[in-house]
Amino acid sequence: MSLEEVMKAAKGVSNMVLAHEIAVDKNFKLEKFDPPDNSIEKQVRDVMHKAFWDHLAQELAQDPPTYDQAFVLLQEVRDNLLDITLPHHNKLRQEISETLDVDLIKQQTEHGLLDFSQYSQYVLSIMARLCAPVRDETVRNLMKESDVLSVFRGVMETLDLMRLDMANFTIQQIRPHIVAQSVTYEKKKFAEYLKTQNDGLELTRAWLLSHVKPEDLTVPDDLEIRGVVNSVINRAYMELLSWPDEKMFPETVVLDGSRILELRDRLSQVCILGSVLLVTLTAVGPMITQPDAFKLKLKRNLCIILDPALSDSETLALMDNLAEQIIKEVEDHLSENEKPQLPQSAKNALKAQVLEIKNPEHRIRSLISKRSVEFIATLLGSTTTSPVQIPPGLSTLQEELAHICGTFLRLVAHNRSVFGEYYVDILTDHIKTERQKKQREEKKEESPKENAVACTSSD
Repeated sequence: MSLEEVMKAAKGVSNMVLAHEIAVDKNFKLEKFDPPDNSIEKQVRDVMHKAFWDHLAQELAQDPPTYDQAFVLLQEVRDNLLDITLPHHNKLRQEISETLDVDLIKQQTEHGLLDFSQYSQYVLSIMARLCAPVRDETVRNLMKESDVLSVFRGVMETLDLMRLDMANFTIQQIRPHIVAQSVTYEKKKFAEYLKTQNDGLELTRAWLLSHVKPEDLTVPDDLEIRGVVNSVINRAYMELLSWPDEKMFPETVVLDGSRILELRDRLSQVCILGSVLLVTLTAVGPMITQPDAFKLKLKRNLCIILDPALSDSETLALMDNLAEQIIKEVEDHLSENEKPQLPQSAKNALKAQVLEIKNPEHRIRSLISKRSVEFIATLLGSTTTSPVQIPPGLSTLQEELAHICGTFLRLVAHNRSVFGEYYVDILTDHIKTERQKKQREEKKEESPKENAVACTSSD
């Protein structure tokens, strides 16, 4: 393929990523990019910005002033103002173009009539009409500023933010249309991407085929293949909730890789929290007057501790904090109900039991995890709207588990709408090929027996 075709396909993938993000994330918005502190990129940007404003200040300080840099600035301001106008602002766009006409401004400077501060006030008046309410105070403060350079520096920074505001407003307005068209669009762009690859489904194929069981290859006819394929796809999706960090995602899942890993860690956190609650109530249950109320309060306070933890390792690092909070909650409850406090030996034993949950093979943690996964698998494979029972031990965490399930099922539904045809083709071809291979082997085994029978009859 030509370089132009490859670059076109790469751009298509970038557009597909953006459309996908908008479609699956209802809170999607563009944000201003700030390079990390002490990075080369930030140093270069800061040096270039300082050089620009220093040069502008030197030109304006000359006698008579020089306005070469000022013309560049006004032209950029004009272009940015035009960028943040709405489609129906025809008269306003015409007014901005005429007022900030660089050729006209150059003529004014030649006759000594240029009032640079007058243009700054005009620009601010336009910004006040166009900005979102969140920018009103910033614009008002700039209007009070007397130093022209400070005003224009603030104008450029605020215009950058206003362009982001306008872009995000536009995204929210067209989001329903993007959601409605995203499946068709992503299919088209992914097909274009596949044309640039020798095998653009290599990882996807390996991912799916790893979930084919021996009994899946014994389906007697094509009519039953459909049900088998559906089961295999569901098993493959469930594997994503335990996907290793170091393993590459299938090509058809990679767009949601970060979301899947986040769901994986959130599910692990919910299972750890469920295990902690179960261990605690088992250990101190007889001492608790109102176990349901105590459990809800304990959950809320433990969730506050766990809230900053975004990964599984961060959750495990907070286990000591959880154990200390649990002991405090138990002691507070006993004090409020005028009951004897826990002896130190009981506190130590409770803390030790909680910390044992760090082990993934912990009996209760394994049980809670197994129940959670089975619950999600049941929902994933369900073809009805009938309610599904929350697993025992996780009823207190129903809200958290429901959020994980809802997010995961939405991702799966979207992914399957876009790539389902590839999944079905890969699995159907594999099952049919393996079935035909088995049939040929069976015929080969039967042929010697038939020949032997024929020879015996001949004798």
